[in-house]
Amino acid sequence: MTTRTRTSGRNALKARHTATSISSQSSSGIGAAETRPDVRGKGRGKDGEDVSKAVALSLVDYTLILSLVFGGCCSNVWSYEQLLKMDAHIGTTLTFSQMLFITVQSLPSFLIFREGSWVPHLRPRQVPIHSWALQVLVLTSGSLMNNWVFAFSVPLTVQIVFRSAGLAVSMLFGYLFMKKRYSLAQKATVAFISAGVVLATLSRPSSTKSSDVPIDIGRYTIGVAMLTFSLFLTGTLGVLQERTYTTYGPHWKEGVFYTHCLSLPIFLLFVSDLKRGFRGLAKPASLAPFREDVLGSFAPIVPHAVLAANMATQLACVSGVNQLSSRVSSVSTNLVLTTRKAISLCFSVWWFGNGWNAQLGVGAGMVFLGSLLYTAVTARGSRPPPAGDVQDETASVIPNGAKASERARAKRRKAKAE
Repeated sequence: MTTRTRTSGRNALKARHTATSISSQSSSGIGAAETRPDVRGKGRGKDGEDVSKAVALSLVDYTLILSLVFGGCCSNVWSYEQLLKMDAHIGTTLTFSQMLFITVQSLPSFLIFREGSWVPHLRPRQVPIHSWALQVLVLTSGSLMNNWVFAFSVPLTVQIVFRSAGLAVSMLFGYLFMKKRYSLAQKATVAFISAGVVLATLSRPSSTKSSDVPIDIGRYTIGVAMLTFSLFLTGTLGVLQERTYTTYGPHWKEGVFYTHCLSLPIFLLFVSDLKRGFRGLAKPASLAPFREDVLGSFAPIVPHAVLAANMATQLACVSGVNQLSSRVSSVSTNLVLTTRKAISLCFSVWWFGNGWNAQLGVGAGMVFLGSLLYTAVTARGSRPPPAGDVQDETASVIPNGAKASERARAKRRKAKAE
């Protein structure tokens, strides 16, 4: 009897313990099931916040970049044309100022202080100095040609359209010297662009609203020849840059600094032109659209302020184009820069009253449409675009160097893989 009682008691305790264990497991399971959605919800909320922050930061970045491209580059074209309206023969002084500004702005990145010395020294070069020598001559000659053209009766509207022919020159040089091959569609679009450039160049606007003097056809022809020579120099510079970066690595920042710095002694040959240009800034032929009676005592500093604005907006434009080309494809970059050129062209006609006619309009339309078609064709095919495909006329040197270094880096990776 006692044994049965003890056995039943043990069984009851065991059953009670088992029930308690099952109950605790069930309750813990229910609790876990009840708390899991909250934990997941919190995780999702945190991920959602991170995504929202990333999207917001991206929108801010792209807004800044597009502001630099459209605001900086368009303002640079405005200040450039404003200076040329003040004095058409300021080209040499403007080129020298641009070279000096880029040199001074880049210099701090190439200075180092050696141990025990208070005197700064230049950072060791990655590329031999002689490799930059020919590029210096080509860059300086091309820049001078571009800034001299305005004195030969070539309106900025024609210059903007004409410089888009650089795509054809780059393709020609790529085919002859870099052994590149292009599709029939690419060749067709470049031929379409070239036809538009020829049509716009032959339009020869008879006069502008700001000047009733007819354009001298002889001087106009010389100006177009200078523009053509400048295009070939720009294409040559692209080939030289790509070969240098392929050999020594993508040190394009070093190239920008040394090509601009080493070009400064060349201007000793143009001292008289520099003096004439600075005198033109001191006594400009015209301050239009600014009124001297409104400016009062500030009138003498307006030309120098416009020159400073040209330097600052050039830096902004260069920075914007570089950042844009590093974040998006060359197709998107081309689309943005083509739109920017169209805006600059329209603004030049509206603000400065540059001559405009139907032939120039059709030619410009063909150039811009052809540029967009070329980007679409290049995006579909696998063949590489020619050097300078994202080149912008207000920032032609630095972006071209960056793109050349990117192509050189790709070539080096391909060679290592093989």
